[in-house]
Amino acid sequence: METEALAAAVHADVSMWGLFMQASPIVKLVMIGLLGASVWTWAMVVDKFVNYARARRQLDSFEQVFWSGQSLEELYLTLSERQTSGMAAIFVSAMREWKKSFERGARSPIGLQMRIDRAMDVTLARETETLEARLSSLATIGSAAPFVGLFGTVVGIMTSFQGIAASKSTNLAVVAPGIAEALLATAIGLVAAIPAVIAYNKFSGDANKLVARMEGFADEFSAILSRQIDERLQPRAAAQ
Repeated sequence: METEALAAAVHADVSMWGLFMQASPIVKLVMIGLLGASVWTWAMVVDKFVNYARARRQLDSFEQVFWSGQSLEELYLTLSERQTSGMAAIFVSAMREWKKSFERGARSPIGLQMRIDRAMDVTLARETETLEARLSSLATIGSAAPFVGLFGTVVGIMTSFQGIAASKSTNLAVVAPGIAEALLATAIGLVAAIPAVIAYNKFSGDANKLVARMEGFADEFSAILSRQIDERLQPRAAAQ
């Protein structure tokens, strides 16, 4: 029995593909799931890299136009006719509330300021949600993949030990293929987890920086509109 087991071990395929094919069905499912998670991680990396680069360009472009001295009314008319995001979306939402309020005869500076700030806050929250979309999946993969891989390893080692007991051989040549097969699941788990953790930390930082820029613009634009509100409503209030 031991001679037969040793002969089978000598001819065993210990390549990555061979270890995968020799694995138990549960371990195979674990490996396939982890490989799928790894593919999803890299797809997310490419997607976020492209989207964040585009978002930075849009913020830079809008800031350049906004601070160029162009009339706020002209800028609003230009941007309101197209799909906007980032600072442009915050600007459009504030100007829309500004125009609606004055068209309806706004009289309270405090009430108008609160409505404009609320409109910008809602838009900022929506833009933040868009930037952070699916980042939680990277965090989930990064934290769960090693444990899923470990589960596959435990199952694989249990199966390997059962085979060792059945063959009644503790020869290293007999034991090694089964252990290598089991450890492959942990290796794939780490391959999926490490890029996910790095990507999550990187893109979380990028998202925070972009959100901080939009928050800064919202505060500055709120101050600009506050001054214009005072200029428009104070003479009206004094005349009354």
